[in-house]
Amino acid sequence: MNALTQYLDLFRQHRDLLDSHSAEAINSHREDAFKVLENATLPKAGSDNYENTDLEAMLAPDYGLNLAKLDIDVNPSATFHCDVPRISSNPFLVVNDSFASSPKSFNGLPEGIEVGSLKEFAIREPETFNKFYGKAADLKNPMVALDTLLVQDGFYLRVKKGVKIEKPLQLVNILQNGMPLMAIRRMLIIIEEEAEASLLVCDHTQNPEIDFLTLETVELFVAENASFDFYNLEESTAKTNRISTLYLSQKADSRVVIDGITLYNGVTRNEYFCRFEGENASLRLLGMGIEDEHRSLSTYSRIDHAVARCHSDELFKYSVDDNARGAFTGRIYVAEGAVKTEAYQSNRNLVGTDTARMESRPELEIYNDDVKCSHGSATGQLDQLQMFYMRTRGLDEQTARLLLKQAFMADIIDGVRVEALRDRLHLLVERRFAGASSACASCAGCNKE
Repeated sequence: MNALTQYLDLFRQHRDLLDSHSAEAINSHREDAFKVLENATLPKAGSDNYENTDLEAMLAPDYGLNLAKLDIDVNPSATFHCDVPRISSNPFLVVNDSFASSPKSFNGLPEGIEVGSLKEFAIREPETFNKFYGKAADLKNPMVALDTLLVQDGFYLRVKKGVKIEKPLQLVNILQNGMPLMAIRRMLIIIEEEAEASLLVCDHTQNPEIDFLTLETVELFVAENASFDFYNLEESTAKTNRISTLYLSQKADSRVVIDGITLYNGVTRNEYFCRFEGENASLRLLGMGIEDEHRSLSTYSRIDHAVARCHSDELFKYSVDDNARGAFTGRIYVAEGAVKTEAYQSNRNLVGTDTARMESRPELEIYNDDVKCSHGSATGQLDQLQMFYMRTRGLDEQTARLLLKQAFMADIIDGVRVEALRDRLHLLVERRFAGASSACASCAGCNKE
């Protein structure tokens, strides 16, 4: 049986319950998603662009869904809260798949910032909501269609024209339940003309003994001459799987940084679909994964240079050990007429054991000559000459390996434009490579009330 069948049956049987705990503007998209999924088949591991990800297997287990939005006991002070100076001290919370922040999270927000529940925004401003919701995300992607079919709430951020936020905002996604659970999340982010903002999103699982699956769709709209940084830090558990799809629409002269860092996970599939829709825009797309034991991380990216004179710089790095699996597929598409494009893509990987596996497929698709584009991939082990040099300086083998791995990942972390956050991430990565069971939980601020 197709793994999608159980969700289609669930939708047929509980449509009224789904709708009653959401907004009409969200509910109105469900029928289109259902029609897509009725005839959809899910790719299996080994399919094109799915080298080590089996969506059928990920969706097959009988996860529960909290369609009735029953209250779940969550202790925010026990979750990840990184003690980063000069970052918003009161993070916004999404518990499983519902916005659940307290009023104090909104303290100190400047005028022109709207943050909150996606459902409440859809009820309050349906016209603005419909102008953006579903306009970047592609329903032909079965994961987007499934998210659209079942989503009830999520996170919404709007930074109005000309508003500049000095402190990065922080969103903490918490997974907590007593039984296996599938969380259906949606994020809608709108950065208007000449606005500037940064958002740190942290994924954290409170119960490591429970099986979780997160299905997430992010739509990000950055208007003319706006600037936005989106940092996503995944720190979950070996029993937490995640399927995340991000769609970015950039207008003229906009500047965007997207940096995804996976420290702890089970099986993760990240997809990035980025499109330039105005000239002279720039994008830095960065990512890293530290995979060991039986963890798995797969990344698919597509950057569409649909217009002229835009710049993209893409870099992903993996470290895979033990029996871990990693995969990267990245495509840069340069349309006819997109002259003066500059697009650079690189994937670099460390494989530490004979049983670990890494697959890499960088791709270019170019339809004009007036461009500067390059792509490359390299997979190998730690440089033995460097190891020898460090050992001759008195370092033991374990310390030498730790320092070399940290140095390998440094340029991904250095892509973070918030200095305090960048310093904290260097520390978290150091702890992860050193074997800490939970790098984020060891932060000085994680247990603050």
